[in-house]
Amino acid sequence: MPDLVLPQHHCVDTDRHDPGDRACWWRARRHHGLDGLTASFRRHRYAPHSHDTYVVGVIVSGCEVYNLRGERRVAAAGSLNLIDPGEVHDGAPLEDGFSYRMTYPAPALLADLANEAGLGHTAPHFPEPVVDDPLAAAALLRAHRILEGGGDPLAGDEALLQAMTLILRRHGDFRIGDTRPPARSEAAVARVRDYLETCFDTAPELAELAAIAGLSRHHLLRLFKRETGLTPHAYLTDCRVRAARRLLAEGRTPTEVALACGFYDQSHLNRAFKQRTGSAPGAYRAA
Repeated sequence: MPDLVLPQHHCVDTDRHDPGDRACWWRARRHHGLDGLTASFRRHRYAPHSHDTYVVGVIVSGCEVYNLRGERRVAAAGSLNLIDPGEVHDGAPLEDGFSYRMTYPAPALLADLANEAGLGHTAPHFPEPVVDDPLAAAALLRAHRILEGGGDPLAGDEALLQAMTLILRRHGDFRIGDTRPPARSEAAVARVRDYLETCFDTAPELAELAAIAGLSRHHLLRLFKRETGLTPHAYLTDCRVRAARRLLAEGRTPTEVALACGFYDQSHLNRAFKQRTGSAPGAYRAA
């Protein structure tokens, strides 16, 4: 596995007391707004969170550990990491830390690529989140480096298509899921999720959410955590950070974004953003 070289542009020390923590974002807007992250962490620990995109990347050196689907996952150097949208996970360095290159493809991007390759008409499920596949890992690393460098767009497009299609062929599951109607409790939680995803800029109270669900506050807390893996407050913070990423990518300032997304102030945004992305909002905006 080649050494990780962190470029100087769009990078930030995530902990000024530990220069080993660094994160660098890039963005390929033509690929459904694809985000990419090149990072090295020795101390940073991700808070439990989820994404509205996939997480597809490679551990370049060291080892990361994270909790996903009720199990502790160990991702060593060379491993391919595949996480579905909406799946709650955290992340922390093991021993001397780790470096990785990650992409965050939208479901629409993978659905398009799967359709073009004749694999299916929907975005996939990845049954195994940590995979040993040197060929696919090398292809993804190549695409990541080309896109991060911002050079020839055709070379980047070809490399990304080849890497993602290889990953979809080898590791994607396109079988249609359970089509039964959701249980009553699932529907109640879904109403609260929809509300939080739409009204993330407000400050809802638990009683208000319980009324939307048609449940007691205690019952809502228990069911919501069971269905989503997060408390309503943690889910709301995730929604706010996702919205912040969209606005920052449009060039809005962190101060504007903090107010637009329901954070108390910029410091509140900074803390929540770093816990879930590994970097400060300003560094993400610069990508």
